[in-house]
Amino acid sequence: MWVIIGHFRRALWKSISHDTFTLAKAAAYSAILSLFPALLVTTTLLAISPRTAGLRREVRGAFDQVLPPDTMSLVQGYFQDRHALTVKIVWSASVLSLLAAMGVMLSLLEGFRRAYELPRHLWGFWMTRWIALLLIPICLVPLALATLLIAFGRQIQLWMVSRADHELQSYVTIAWRMGRWAVALLTLMTVLATIYHFGTPRTQHWRRVLPGAVLAAFTWFLATLLYGGSVTRSAQYTAVYGSLAAGVATLVWLYLTSLSVLIGAEFNAQIFPKDEIAIRTEKEWDPAYE
Repeated sequence: MWVIIGHFRRALWKSISHDTFTLAKAAAYSAILSLFPALLVTTTLLAISPRTAGLRREVRGAFDQVLPPDTMSLVQGYFQDRHALTVKIVWSASVLSLLAAMGVMLSLLEGFRRAYELPRHLWGFWMTRWIALLLIPICLVPLALATLLIAFGRQIQLWMVSRADHELQSYVTIAWRMGRWAVALLTLMTVLATIYHFGTPRTQHWRRVLPGAVLAAFTWFLATLLYGGSVTRSAQYTAVYGSLAAGVATLVWLYLTSLSVLIGAEFNAQIFPKDEIAIRTEKEWDPAYE
């Protein structure tokens, strides 16, 4: 335990020297530019699907479980009945969301490079952007499945309870709720491990990225709970920011999320440093290296 605490303390100090907090701000800025166009596209697609009202209600409930409370006032507007949007607007929102999401990945990749103190020129300009673009669907697919699990968890729970014995119904309910969030948390860890694995040159073994993924997932979970509670209980938050309070709350939550991911990478770099890779790549790029 003391060894883990020591690694975490050094990871925090390295985060300061690597300017991780500034990179987290950049990632959060890109993330909020990606979030709301993505919500626009999602709600438009839900509007043309069967059983629209029930489906939108369940998806809105899934967002309610994760996003800060004030943010739901913004999300609610996207789920209100509206006139159908044109295809041009939907495509524009999709492209904007994709480009902003790539900006998030680029900020994270830069943070990973700094965590392992690798040279800038390993991947190059276009290679870095290509990897950032590929990481978006790799991460979105499991996250979408986890969101669907949370969204439709209530229907699955009711189906399981209705088919269980009366004496076991309460146990089934507790087990399903715990299992649903356990699967969602494991999915988040898997996504983080994937980003850490493919997000640095000379990818590492999966076991070398799991510690940071576990730390980042639990840090994000605790930060979300504590921040959501503080926003709910603080009336001054709305008094200071007024109508911008919901947007600011979302931006701060995205900042905490990005910071958790970057500190997880710093934690991995402390446990499994890439010193030998940094030396080898320096030899490859600098013939005069001694």
